Amino acid sequence: MTRSPLAAGIALVLGLLAAMTSAHAQSRMPRLGILLTGSSSSAAQAPQLDALMKSLTELGWIEGQNLAVDRRWAERPEQLAALATELAQSNVSVILALGPEATLAAVAATPTTPVVMIASTDPRQVGASSLARPGGHLTGLAVGQVEVFVEKQLDLLKAAIPGLARVLVVWDVNRLRDGDQSVVMAGAARALSLQLQHVDVGRVQDFESAFRAARSARGSTVLIIAGPRAMENRRLIAELALKSRVPLMSRWSQMVEAGALLSYGPDLNDLFRRAGFYVDRILKGARPGDLPIEQPSKYELVLNLRTAKALGLTIPQSLVLRADQVIE
Repeated sequence: MTRSPLAAGIALVLGLLAAMTSAHAQSRMPRLGILLTGSSSSAAQAPQLDALMKSLTELGWIEGQNLAVDRRWAERPEQLAALATELAQSNVSVILALGPEATLAAVAATPTTPVVMIASTDPRQVGASSLARPGGHLTGLAVGQVEVFVEKQLDLLKAAIPGLARVLVVWDVNRLRDGDQSVVMAGAARALSLQLQHVDVGRVQDFESAFRAARSARGSTVLIIAGPRAMENRRLIAELALKSRVPLMSRWSQMVEAGALLSYGPDLNDLFRRAGFYVDRILKGARPGDLPIEQPSKYELVLNLRTAKALGLTIPQSLVLRADQVIE
C-alpha cells in the first residue's frame, strides 16, 4: 500500500525526532574513555576488555543505554599524549588507562578528569601521593609490589630449571621502568647465585636479537619484563623462544597461553574486572583521590608443560603441584 504524502511526512518527522532524542540522550550519558597501547585490530586485550565491560554491566552500566564508551588505541607510545588529550577534550567522565605510559599521558592531559589506572608497581611514579590516599584525580590498581613478584619469579625459575645459572632480562626501552625493580632483581639474583644479563628492545625486530643473545649464552633463560609491546607480540616472542630453545618466563599468564614456559603475577582479567568497580564509584560521585589504590590480592603460577616437553625440560612435580594452572 502506498502511503500518502502526509503520512510519509509524519513518519519522517517522527524519525528525525527519535534520532534527535537518541542523540540528546547519548550526549547526556556518562562517558568512559579507555586509553590503551596496541592495535585496535589485535585480539591481545579483548578478554580483558570483556572482563571490564562484564563488570560494568553487573554494576548496572550498559554501553549504549546508560554509558557511552570511547576506546582509543596508541599503536606507538608517542601517540599516547595526543590520544589522551582527545579524550580529555571530548568531556569524558572518567579515563581508564592501561600501563604507566598511558596513565602518565592521561594525568598530564587533564587536571580534573578522573583517571583510573591499571599500572605500575610504584604508583608514585605516575603521580599518586600514596596508596591509601592517592590525591588529585588519579586512582586505580597497581600490578603488585616489586619485592613480592620479582624475587618470586627468579625463585620459581630456579625451581623449574635445576642448574640454571644465567637469566637474560629483556627490557622494553619505551616502557617506564618500575622504581627499584632492577635493584631488587639484582639482589634476588645474587641470593640465588644467578647471573643477570640485560638486553633492551626498542622495536619488535629487537626481540629476535635478544633471543640470539640468550641462545649463545649457555645456561640462559629469558625473563620478559612485559609491557604493551611484549603483550601485543606475545605469540611471536613465544615462537622465538621455542625456535631458540630458550625457556621464557613472564609476569602474565597470557604469555604462557601463547607458548612461554611459565608465569607468575596477578590475574590481568581480574585487574580489569576490579577496574570496573572504580569506574562505577567515580560515576556515582566518589572523588578519585579518596579511593585507595588497590594491590593485587592474588598471584598466579601458570605452567606450560607442552612447552617444557618441546624444550626437553622436566618440571619438578613439586612445582607442578603448586601451580594454579597447568597447560598440558
